[in-house]
Order: sequence, then structure tokens, then C-alpha cells
Amino acid sequence: MSGTPGSDLDKFKWLELHYTDLAGYLRSVTIAAEDLRDNVDVTGFDGSSVEGFTDISDSDLTLRPDLSTLAEIPWLEATGRVISTIYKNGARYERDPRYIAERTEKLLGEQGLEARIGPEIEFHIVDKLYLSVDQPQRGLCYRIVSSEHPGSGSYFEKTKKAYHTPAPFDKVYGLRLELAEVLRKYFRVHVEVHHHEVASGGQIEIDFRYGGVVSASDGVITVKYVARNITARHGYTAIFMPKPFAGDNGNGMHVHISIWERRGNGFRNLFYDPSDGYAELSQYARYFIGGLLEHGRALAAIVAPTVNSYRRLIPGYEAPVYLVWGRSNRSAAIRVPFYGRGAEKSKRIEFRPPDPSANPYLAFTAIIAAGLDGVRKKIEPGDPIDRNVYTMSEAEKKRLGIKELPRSLEEALDELESDNEFLRPYIPSSVLEAYIELKRREARELKGYPSPMEIYTYLSL
Repeated sequence: MSGTPGSDLDKFKWLELHYTDLAGYLRSVTIAAEDLRDNVDVTGFDGSSVEGFTDISDSDLTLRPDLSTLAEIPWLEATGRVISTIYKNGARYERDPRYIAERTEKLLGEQGLEARIGPEIEFHIVDKLYLSVDQPQRGLCYRIVSSEHPGSGSYFEKTKKAYHTPAPFDKVYGLRLELAEVLRKYFRVHVEVHHHEVASGGQIEIDFRYGGVVSASDGVITVKYVARNITARHGYTAIFMPKPFAGDNGNGMHVHISIWERRGNGFRNLFYDPSDGYAELSQYARYFIGGLLEHGRALAAIVAPTVNSYRRLIPGYEAPVYLVWGRSNRSAAIRVPFYGRGAEKSKRIEFRPPDPSANPYLAFTAIIAAGLDGVRKKIEPGDPIDRNVYTMSEAEKKRLGIKELPRSLEEALDELESDNEFLRPYIPSSVLEAYIELKRREARELKGYPSPMEIYTYLSL
């Protein structure tokens, strides 16, 4: 049991113990807080009932809370939240995604390194979501209602033109503000910026202060948990799907990352080189980018891990499709933010393919693994692209050797199966195999369901 209970534990009657499964779904079990003091393995559970974990023949797992994550849940009386770690037979369970993130931080620390990760989480807050899938023989349908859409009121958001709009056009400002305040006050997630995003339908972005692999991942699952609860209490729904609306921008989770090296009592940013005339970017950072580009197609299966992810990753909606890099270029898979010179603290790269359906513990680990493989092998990223890649001709992209991200989850999984050696120091082979099997089953199942647009397109064929 990590952390120290202290006096804070005394004010709680109940504790929600949170963990994520391999796919990234949040799981929860509630225990009496008083039982935590005398019991290290607080509760056992059935790992075979958690997809991607154990077989039914050997299914006993236990949870141990990390009390450094203890937080008050303000909408429940005398109840706290603790993120937990998973054990099997007294040892850490290798398929626990948080354990993988912890091992990644340990491996970095042994090299005198530290990763600083700042995710940008985009999602929609909608008024209502109607879904009918229980009788597929009669048809499948869904309908999303947003008061920001035209016809819903006197003020509305324009499709793909809602970036940084204020109230009253931004109809979810109050919810967004409450979410940011609750995250900062109760859950110690230091939200620095929140705003309306490009899409209509209540699309927002939450940015919180950077952290390590574990703390940044904890922050992502906390944002999703708190957002869903706060919106539900007001009768709204938070949607983190990469592409919930046709014809409008989807939801990304752009990952800002830099690698720092311990020097004496402090750290030095290995991505920063003030003598570089292009973007003050070091050779180390260029090799890191080279690793991301080299393994970008395989990474897609982890950072964009759903069938719906590939409805977002299409041209024309500010989603990255092409594996190129460039300064200030949002049509590239890797953008080097550049707002001025001489800022070592903020020198970083932004990896844009991830979306919020990713399991952050696995996604951030995989990004680091790919980048450091580029550093180890000294993989050059090629020349930066400072043009809108979407407007290039196919012949020009072919001449420049520009690779695309996979066009489907199945294609991404094929890439991961053939290119995963770079992950082996960080993610055990058994975990990768279980993950790929889980995701292939998901892709096969969803392929069997026709969409309304298929009926529209093919009915008269």
C-alpha cells in the first residue's frame, strides 16, 4: 500500500478503488474506509471478468490502493477515490496498465531520465444521447442532441468554426468551468487551460499541467471520470469517442512530451538546443521524432485503438494522417510548438495521432518506447515539412516518401504484430499478445454491424 493514510482518511466512510483494464475502461469497487488501515490487500476480485486479464482457471487478483491519489468525491457524502494497483499471488500483475507505466518511469530513472507529458484532452458535452442497438434485426440507430447546433436556440455554433467561441455561443461554458474547478480543488489535477474547440456540439478541450508517465495517465482517467459524473448530474453526457459527429472535427488527445536528464540537483531538457536555427530543437529530439515516425503505423494500434479512431484520422478535419514533422504544422503527425526563442522549459514536441479512447498508461509508454528507440538507433526523421500536407498532390507525397497512418484498426494491428520489438523493454510480450487479441475481437465484432450510411448508399444498388 503506497502513500500514507494520514488524517485525511479519517473523514471518509467509503472509498472507491479505481483501476483500468487493458483496453482502458475504468473499473471501480467500493470498500469501507476503516478496513483500509489493517488490510494491505484490500479486496480480491475476479480477473476473468475483466476483459484482457486472467483466465477463469486462475483468476484471483487483489487491489492495493495508492494513497497518494486519495481524493474527495464532492458529489458523494464521505466518499473518496483512490487509484489502485493490481497484484497476483503477492507480486505485481504484469497486465496492470499502471504497472507498465510505473516500470517505464523506473527504466527512465535508471538512465537518469525523466519524461514530462502534457496531454490535451478533447471531448464533447451534449444535451442528450439516444441509442438503439438492443434489437439489431430491426435496425441500429443513434441520435445526439446539442443545444449548440443550428435550430436549437437563438445562438448556435457553426460547423468546424467553433474554436475559442465565448458564451452564449459556447453553451457548455458553465459545465467546463465547474469541471476545471473540481479537478483542481478535489482531485489535484492542475487544469491550466480549458476552452471550446473547433467542432460544434459542445466540443471542449482540457489541458492540465505536465507530469510523469504515471501521473499524466492518472490525470487522463481522472478527467474522464470527473467529466462524466459532473455532466450526468446536470443531465448532460460527456462523449470521449474520437468521432461522434459526421462532417465535423473529431476528438484528439494530442500528447506534448519532452525528455529531461538529471544534472546534479536538477534536470536539463534534452530536446532543447538554442543553437538550432529551425526550432531550437536538439539532435536528440530529432532522433526521438525519427523513432515516432519509424514506428508510427504500429503505434496507431495503441494510441488510436478503436474502430471509431479511424473515422477521425481522415483528411480535412485537422486530424493527422501523414507521418511527417514540422514546426507549428498542425497537418503533421508531429508538431514542434514554436512561440518564440529561449524557452528551454517549454521546448517539446506534440504527437498528434492519439485520441482519448486510448489507455493512457499504455499510450504514453508506447510513445516513449518508440522515441527512445529512435534515439538509440539514431533514426533521422528527414526534413521537416512546413506546408499543409493535405494540399499536396499524391505524386508529391510519393516523391517525398511520406507515409500515412493506417486506415483501419485491423491495419494498425497488422502493423503492431510485425513491428513491436521496440516495445519489448517496456511492455511484456504476453501483454501485447493479449491486447492484440482483445482488439482484433473488437474489430471483428463491429464489422458485422451495417451503418445507416451504408443503407443510404447501397439501398438502390
